Amino acid sequence: MQEETKSSQKAEMKVVDKLKHTGAITAPSLFTLGNLACGFFSILAAAKGHFAQAGWLILFAAVFDMFDGRVARLLGTESNFGVEMDSLADAISFCTAPAMLMYFFVLHQQPIWGAPIACVYACFGVLRLAKFNTMALAGEGSKKYFSGLPVPAPAALLASFAISYSIMEGNMGGHNIRLLTPYLPHLYNFVWFAMLILALLMVSNVPYAAFKAKREKRMSVWALLLIVFLVVLLIRYPQDVILIVFSAYVIFGLLAVLYRAFRGIKVEK
Repeated sequence: MQEETKSSQKAEMKVVDKLKHTGAITAPSLFTLGNLACGFFSILAAAKGHFAQAGWLILFAAVFDMFDGRVARLLGTESNFGVEMDSLADAISFCTAPAMLMYFFVLHQQPIWGAPIACVYACFGVLRLAKFNTMALAGEGSKKYFSGLPVPAPAALLASFAISYSIMEGNMGGHNIRLLTPYLPHLYNFVWFAMLILALLMVSNVPYAAFKAKREKRMSVWALLLIVFLVVLLIRYPQDVILIVFSAYVIFGLLAVLYRAFRGIKVEK
């Protein structure tokens, strides 16, 4: 009996070690599952008409997504399992969930092309994830730039817009930046157009800053002051700051392409 017990314990340990080796039992996987869970509940909230709640869940998913890779590198538990699991979670939280949120929030008012636009956004987001995984496996990725708009950025942009608009309509507590409030109704009318542009940028080759490379230079005083200013605003108007920051990220990426093309500058890898 003792030998059988020992052999069964050894077999269990081998299974556990194998799972640990593949990354199935790690802290990063818990963050990834948190990302996926937020995306799932965001879809449910959007279907019930709780648009601000759905938006916040997408933003929480982005926080989980931001930490899972960093925790994996910190603990030395990076694995193909984690990469694949992360992409599957992202497909729910940053492709399907934003598309469903915008459909129930805005696009359902267009019975002919509302659903197709939401579908195009979700499909192009999944294509972007597949492209990223393929480039990563082939060792073609860059530490400085993403090839195409990374899916969390447009997801956060759309989610924060839904939250800001809900606050403006008085559907939830909070405050909006007064200078931004008059423009929200105009942005509402062009959500369909913005989603198409964001979808195209996701599958494009436009380089977007990855912020992964280590800084070689010290941060300037002005940059530090800007960060402090944004943090203060983030505490007071979190949804508006997120909307502005990610809108600027999208726009500056396009402007950088035009600038490099005009000056004949190649993108560093």
